[in-house]
Amino acid sequence: MTGLVSFIGAGPGAADLLTLRAAQRIAEAHIVIWAASLVHEDVLQHVREGAEVVSSAGHSMEGITHLYERAAREHLRVARIHSGDPGLWGGTQEQHELCTRLGLQTEVIPGVSSFSAVAALVQRELTVPEVAQSVVLTRLEGGKTPMPPGETVRAFAAHGTTMALFLSAARTKQLQEELLAAGTYDEDTPCVVAYAATWPDELVFECRLGELASRVREQGLYRQTLVLVGPALSAGGTRSHLYHPGHFHEHRKVEDPAARAELRARRQAARTAAS
Repeated sequence: MTGLVSFIGAGPGAADLLTLRAAQRIAEAHIVIWAASLVHEDVLQHVREGAEVVSSAGHSMEGITHLYERAAREHLRVARIHSGDPGLWGGTQEQHELCTRLGLQTEVIPGVSSFSAVAALVQRELTVPEVAQSVVLTRLEGGKTPMPPGETVRAFAAHGTTMALFLSAARTKQLQEELLAAGTYDEDTPCVVAYAATWPDELVFECRLGELASRVREQGLYRQTLVLVGPALSAGGTRSHLYHPGHFHEHRKVEDPAARAELRARRQAARTAAS
């Protein structure tokens, strides 16, 4: 037997957005390490009696290493709870490497990312047909963690698709300037700003890119804030090909031959425009 560390995505905040698997692993754990500054305490309702609960908010990784070492010695289960999804800015890679060195088994349990939660709160699809079919997840360069060469907001903004900007609210004026400098978005491009999405004190509002910095400053936001930007946030009137009566696949035949011809014409027009 060996110990097991489960890296758990707690989602954006609301405890009922945990996955069933995440709740089960928390209930099974002998040790629960949670990011108290980013994860709502309601997730601890799943902790079993007698489990050791430790907040990681005041510790570096070295400050909790002894817990992993104990889990390895005593073959314990650890629930390591992170905000959002561990695959995005989760800080889990170095912990996974530590667990491997200690001989611990590991698993990663995905969580709802804040960008998905914010899209749900404003009831917008981020990939609207014929408007945006990609979503860029990034943050403003120049912060505490260096960005690799070429990964700049301005470079990504040049694509003109939907963007989700994390960890950038403290420098929203610079963020606004970089988004506009690409020349693809204009000042009327729609934005959504969300603070503490799904928490009891959440704040979500829509604005235009030209007023992004002033609106964020007006609300005094600088942390736990996500910005969505792109034309898909206000687009409508287009249809997904998947549910179009002219589309067919292995489970459905064409319902309307005229609709099929219309769909072909639209596709050809799109190819011509792209070339």
